[in-house]
Amino acid sequence: MCPHFLLLILIMGKKEIYSAAGLMAYIREVGFLPLLDGGVRGFSAEEVVADDCRYVVFPDGGWDWPLWKWKGPVVTDGNCVYGKFFAGKAGFISCDWWPDFCNYRRSKHPVPAEGSIDETVLLTLQSQGPLITRELRAACGFNGPKMRSRFDGYVTRLQMGCYIVTQDFVYPTDKHGREYGWGWSLLTTPEALLGRESCTSPHTPQESYDLLANHFRKLLPEATDKQILKLLG
Repeated sequence: MCPHFLLLILIMGKKEIYSAAGLMAYIREVGFLPLLDGGVRGFSAEEVVADDCRYVVFPDGGWDWPLWKWKGPVVTDGNCVYGKFFAGKAGFISCDWWPDFCNYRRSKHPVPAEGSIDETVLLTLQSQGPLITRELRAACGFNGPKMRSRFDGYVTRLQMGCYIVTQDFVYPTDKHGREYGWGWSLLTTPEALLGRESCTSPHTPQESYDLLANHFRKLLPEATDKQILKLLG
């Protein structure tokens, strides 16, 4: 078994996670957790949940993925932040670590320049949010078939800078009122979600980085400096 996975098992004191509550506790314990494989084996929610909580496709074409369904309850529980934080890929960060992570990331991704598209996206969300991506895209005037991927790039960049996070997930419903599909991220700002004080740190950006890097080295002792730097961004 992968040494990284063994370490994470030891931290939690159990081998597999079977529920949203278990995943919440795990995130609080480790501090950071990508949703899917992010390049360090064993360091993702996908890899630490029980086998029967992973993605499965049924013969009739239907599917089930308990981990995917847990995202909403885990995020709305209020003990972690969710967004595309790890090299543009989604994951969770505990509220205990968020101030220093936000402090460091914003030093690497300064406030969007006045008049930029990034600023327009952020100001629109601040004034009209929370919004799902489709609503935010329309509110910013990014209409047309070729605008979606371009707009998603701006939103991802703002998430990497810790200016946008996911508040919850919204699902369409069928005629019986049952939710279906993959759902949409309901986007907001971390200040709106957690409060401005939760997005500030008493440390300098360099001090925050040192705290984060030391934590990752202890959490993933066999990860290379390059892998850690990629996760921290």
